[in-house]
Amino acid sequence: MSDSMTAYAKGGLYTMQGRLSEPEEGRFQSFPRRHWRLEIERAAQIGLRGIEWIYDLYGEGANPIETETGRRELTGLLKQHGIAVVSVCADYFMDCPLLRSSHQERASLLARLEWLIGVCGELGVGRVVLPFVDASSIRNEAERTQVIAALRQVLPSAERHGVELHLETDLGPDAFQQLLSALEHPLVRVNYDAGNSAALGYQPEDEFAAYGTRVGSVHIKDRQYGAGTVELGQGDTDFRSLRQQLIKYDYRGDFVLQVARGEPGDEARWLAEMASLAAQWLRGRDMNNKKRELS
Repeated sequence: MSDSMTAYAKGGLYTMQGRLSEPEEGRFQSFPRRHWRLEIERAAQIGLRGIEWIYDLYGEGANPIETETGRRELTGLLKQHGIAVVSVCADYFMDCPLLRSSHQERASLLARLEWLIGVCGELGVGRVVLPFVDASSIRNEAERTQVIAALRQVLPSAERHGVELHLETDLGPDAFQQLLSALEHPLVRVNYDAGNSAALGYQPEDEFAAYGTRVGSVHIKDRQYGAGTVELGQGDTDFRSLRQQLIKYDYRGDFVLQVARGEPGDEARWLAEMASLAAQWLRGRDMNNKKRELS
């Protein structure tokens, strides 16, 4: 497994969309309405494999995946620059949560999710990351039941289009495992967010013991406990333990940079530096050493 991680590092990582251009309207993460074309070009320039696309409310009306014309343009640009869209991060469902909504609202949102799954199938995108954090966090047993019912409703669409559903939650290891046990389906996987787990005080060993075989994608991010995102190696993410767990559970999925932002206007250089750090970690370097060196 360590050899496969080294090989992965040689091929480059993916990045969350929006990290290769200046934030728009003060948003930390959103679809880059003005710069999505530029980001494809920059991703290629700094040696990334590709992008995890964002579908959110802010980008509505400007996101090319919404129309046939836009999807043709997107496909052409990706081919031109040798960049792949590996997944879609469906932040729309943080803006408009499936939970705590009326029956009519939920039906409309599920229809939108089915549409998004179909678009992913058309574009050859293999997964949709569904966030159940912050405004869309699962707060109680009744909401857990709602999530299970919602996902079961859209799974036939996911099967038709061959699109995985990767769940990102703030649930503790045992609670997340219980949710997954009710959704024993090969297309339902876990999106493991390294920084979010650190901020919540969860330990990689406990999390992987609960659902390591279901982890399908990894967001590389560093956060301080109870606080926000920081430069890789400067927070409380236990990267050494995380790498050990990935090896132990023979993880073969993708790695997506969702790192802290640098100075506005310096996005490409900054992300190239963070990608280099992450690639060294994949090869076996202890990323936590950076925090110790600077402390």
